[in-house]
Amino acid sequence: MKKRSLSFYLLAVFFGLFIIFLYGPMITIFILSLQGPDGTLTFPVRSFGIYWLGQVFQEQRVGNFVEPFLRSLVLGGIVTILVASMSVSAAMAFRQRFRGSTALFYLSIASLIVPSILVSLGLGVMFQVMQWPTRWYSSGLGAHLTWTLPIAFLIMLGIFNRFNPSYEEAARDLGASDSNTFLEIVLPLIAPSLIGVSLLTFTLSYDEFTRTSLVSGQYNTLPLEIFGMTTNVTSPALYALGTLTTLFSFSLIAVAYTLYRRLSKQRLSK
Repeated sequence: MKKRSLSFYLLAVFFGLFIIFLYGPMITIFILSLQGPDGTLTFPVRSFGIYWLGQVFQEQRVGNFVEPFLRSLVLGGIVTILVASMSVSAAMAFRQRFRGSTALFYLSIASLIVPSILVSLGLGVMFQVMQWPTRWYSSGLGAHLTWTLPIAFLIMLGIFNRFNPSYEEAARDLGASDSNTFLEIVLPLIAPSLIGVSLLTFTLSYDEFTRTSLVSGQYNTLPLEIFGMTTNVTSPALYALGTLTTLFSFSLIAVAYTLYRRLSKQRLSK
């Protein structure tokens, strides 16, 4: 048996510490959420149970979780649909060089290097100047698009850079129109990647806090509600919410992975 060097063990220890640092907070929240009615916010755990998981759906002493969750869910869905369609369209347009394409490209991704709080502040000022009310579904939507759309656009550019245009040329030679070529050739080929981009977009929107903080209006999204309740909620219900949202995120990943596998198999079978 080959003797392992000291560097191997050092790297193994470093990787173990990295895993603990990465998943330790999540495991801690998960443990503290599984407590009985006498549960507290810190260790040691007095009793185990699922009492506080049910309390998430009840009215809290300050604020609530259900309505902000639904707002974040709806907002994330709208952002995902818009970003998926816009990023694909923009990436297809940039497959060909045109006048001003370089300047337009850097202008499209410029918001990624601007501090998030400044983007939120700028949107708030713009809505104030235009005398438009700030709402989570209007100004909040715009704030999320400044973050998610450039990222999805860059990913779709990479996807189309690896796309073989001969498939489209063959379809056009056979008499297919541009719309039929896209729907029957291009879209099925990029569908697995598009699912991944959509999942990333939804996650970025669902978790976004800073860019929404100054433009959400009267009603909070879930990250804003959680932040507002951290100084007021003195029960493990907040930890239970973290557990449920983590399970919700894993469920989305499982659904997206299943769709990805099915679409990949269908593409390979054709």
